[in-house]
Amino acid sequence: MTAKMLHTCIRVKNLTDSINFYEKALGLKEVRRKDFPDFEFTLVYMAFEEGGFELELTYNYDQKEAYDLGNGYGHLAVGVPDVRALLKEHQAAGYTVTDLKGLPGEDPFYYFLTDPDGYKTEIIQDGAL
Repeated sequence: MTAKMLHTCIRVKNLTDSINFYEKALGLKEVRRKDFPDFEFTLVYMAFEEGGFELELTYNYDQKEAYDLGNGYGHLAVGVPDVRALLKEHQAAGYTVTDLKGLPGEDPFYYFLTDPDGYKTEIIQDGAL
């Protein structure tokens, strides 16, 4: 069987804030949108310019409370050519980030960036894993 990963979905409380975050912090662009007003939700798909895997933002119109992310979800991961430079940019922009980290016995090569809903994205130095 031939298959490929298409997208992952996260539920967001404020669609505009989430789109702005993923555009500015990671460079994703909105590639399509599906509105379902009769069912009170909107789907927005975001991707990098080269396409491929997408992030689906699901916005439910009546969501007033923050979503409970539970303890089973881990994170998204994005590879970048210069993890240290991007960490400095994210810090300067005021985003919530961790310090640079590494696996036991390895030099630091990743950090975590948190979005407005509390979802984490691991920012990894290209080629580190």
